Amino acid sequence: MRWWKILGLAAFAGVAATGVVIARAERRRRAYTPEEIRERLRIRHAEAGTGAGAGAGAETDTETVSAAEPPRTGDQPPR
Repeated sequence: MRWWKILGLAAFAGVAATGVVIARAERRRRAYTPEEIRERLRIRHAEAGTGAGAGAGAETDTETVSAAEPPRTGDQPPR
């Protein structure tokens, strides 16, 4: 019957450790100012709109891209 107690304590420790990890991530996420979040979203949107890799789309101007022009599929790698 002792192994049930050990298993219960291990499960409790696992739940507590998971809670600590989630709390740290939430604190880190909330540390951003709204302006920083907007800037990050604009950069990610520009990268997604141009099909560029990580960090390559930060210099592009998203207002010059025509919405009527379909994206070219030849520039993208096959899935």
